Amino acid sequence: MIKRMIPVKAVLATLACSACVSLQAQEEFPKQEKMTPGMSEYWTPQPAVVTPGTTTPNAFLTAPSDAIVLFDGKDLSAWKSTRTGGPAEWIVNNGAFTVNKKAGDIQTKEEFNDFQLHIEWQIPANITGKSQGRGNSGIFLQGMYEIQVLDCYDNKTYVNGQTGSIYKQTPPLANAMRKPGEWNVYDIIYSAPIFKEDGTYRVPPRVTVIQNGIVLQNNTTILGTTEYIGFPQVKKHGAGPIILQSHGDPSEPISFRNVWLRKSDI
Repeated sequence: MIKRMIPVKAVLATLACSACVSLQAQEEFPKQEKMTPGMSEYWTPQPAVVTPGTTTPNAFLTAPSDAIVLFDGKDLSAWKSTRTGGPAEWIVNNGAFTVNKKAGDIQTKEEFNDFQLHIEWQIPANITGKSQGRGNSGIFLQGMYEIQVLDCYDNKTYVNGQTGSIYKQTPPLANAMRKPGEWNVYDIIYSAPIFKEDGTYRVPPRVTVIQNGIVLQNNTTILGTTEYIGFPQVKKHGAGPIILQSHGDPSEPISFRNVWLRKSDI
């Protein structure tokens, strides 16, 4: 068999031609536009407004026997500052605790995998602002994946940033907000991801979110981290804390109460 040798001049000519095409492409097409928050937001279709059932006097769902009580109405001993690692410096008063926007986020001292989380939250009756600047907070599952907390009672915003959304990913199935001054209830059932050796998902995280008895997320796949700018990223991790966000928007701070969690990965 006779091997044909390719002349060096022909190889150099081919490489030169490729370089010319690459240079031409750079001149012909613009550079990738820098990401902005609005690139990952969309506003329609808006979820239907569903009025929650009324609460009876003294309605308060106490923690079941196997639950880890994360707030019992007295103190934040189960929490710490995300910023400093020291005590959580939010304000405890009258069986609830209120966001301290100057102190930053707080997180549970304990870390979790699969769980059922019960948490109640209230938009203050004197709330001001609009869209994302009105009662904004968030609940981060394993410190990675945000379930949005926001006042969406007669307040429009982009739907993948609405109350009960997987932030910047999946809108809620309904708008189940109670009016400011009334307590909202989240029941969140979360399944942690399983990773391959290369750091990609073998099984992605999934979540069900029920607000005031109305399903907002039904075993929804979480695509990755919930980024403010850009799109979801897959980052390998283990057990993680529950983080409550001190958003820093200019509106009046919101409050939480009756927080408990049941591990479901035992």
